[in-house]
Amino acid sequence: MALAPNALCFGDGLPGAGVPCVVELFPEGLRVAPMGETPLVEQVVAFADMAVQAGGLDHDQLVVSWGTGSSARTVYVKDPAVIVAFRRAAPPQLTAHLDRAAEQVRRARHSHRLLWSSMFGVVFSLGLLLWFGTDLIVEWAVAKIPIEWEQKLGETVYQDFLSKETVLKEGPAVSAVQEMTQRLTEKIPHNPYKFQISVVQSPVVNAFALPGGYVVVFTGLMTKAESGEEVAGVLSHELNHVLQRHGLERMVKMLGLAAVVGIVLGDQQGLTGLAKQVGMELVTLKFGRAQETEADVTGIRLLSDARIAPDGMIRFFERLSEKDKERVEVFSTHPMSAARAALLKAELAALPKRSPEPFTFQWKTIQDSLGASELKK
Repeated sequence: MALAPNALCFGDGLPGAGVPCVVELFPEGLRVAPMGETPLVEQVVAFADMAVQAGGLDHDQLVVSWGTGSSARTVYVKDPAVIVAFRRAAPPQLTAHLDRAAEQVRRARHSHRLLWSSMFGVVFSLGLLLWFGTDLIVEWAVAKIPIEWEQKLGETVYQDFLSKETVLKEGPAVSAVQEMTQRLTEKIPHNPYKFQISVVQSPVVNAFALPGGYVVVFTGLMTKAESGEEVAGVLSHELNHVLQRHGLERMVKMLGLAAVVGIVLGDQQGLTGLAKQVGMELVTLKFGRAQETEADVTGIRLLSDARIAPDGMIRFFERLSEKDKERVEVFSTHPMSAARAALLKAELAALPKRSPEPFTFQWKTIQDSLGASELKK
């Protein structure tokens, strides 16, 4: 009856994946018999001619080496019965090597237990923190996400959204938004993002930003705005949501423990898959009051640095405040538009006085290209 292979043999002239072989114990040492067609011949290796150590991924294999130069051979034995028998039969000169090998195995297994225990503890602790709603773990998790990951997450949702919409590829409106974006982004110090802005045909009076530097501006916003400076104010606000990583914070909070585990394990593909599952929820994601206020303040500062008239942003919120009269602020996650306008006025008053530089386009021409004149009649 043929014996099943219980080891792999490696050496010069042998396949890189090793040759299956049968290892048997004799009083003088080991008999190594190859299986199948192979240049390896059967050998009997004396204990006195071999060296032993622990090997394999988990240090649970007995590694026996002998020979020199082109005749050097190494056998990896994983069969526990053979390993136990080998230890019992080993002469005194190999005892120290075997003890060292056994110690390596014990250390490796202890390290693995500690690793998995620590991992479980970290994940369990993070889960508790998320369960109780603290923002500390969200901030920690966001700080651990590289910009490259964030861009991939945002791009996945961005491309999926655009595939279902009518995107303007060229024309006055697109050129105007590109000019606004260029002037704003040129004044962002140490900007890690390559912003991508798309103009989407839609009556929605809004714009939104996704993690990684992806922004969508709806034509409805451009038709209702009274100036390019108003649209630039909204755009600056959205760019600062990205710069402050607000969208990423909301995404991690929404995905909860699954996102944190992915970050701890370095699982970029897993995070991207989660982002795909909640794609439309990310598009409609609402920012908290503190995040909206931060985007307002940093947004008006960026407008000032870019020499775009900041009062356009203020006028936009003042007009929105007319629609806020029926809303009770305590039930809203967003600051009331009137309060936002007042805050921006105070912030603007504290900024250095700079003369704004007009855009190269005429706003009426932009709106006419979108049919805004007909809509306003």
